Amino acid sequence: MSMSLAFKSRHFASDIILLCMRWYCRYALSYRDLEEMMAELGLSVDHTTIYR
Repeated sequence: MSMSLAFKSRHFASDIILLCMRWYCRYALSYRDLEEMMAELGLSVDHTTIYR
C-alpha cells in the first residue's frame, strides 16, 4: 500500500502523523505530551486525534 493511500482522508499531513507515532513509540511519551510538543511547533492537535 502506498503512503498516499495509507493516509487518505486524514486531516493532518502524513509526515506529521508519522512524526507523532515515531516519538510516541520511541520515547514512551503520552498523547498529551505529544499534544504539547505539536503546540510548540505551531500545530493545534488534540491528544484524542493523535490516539485515533
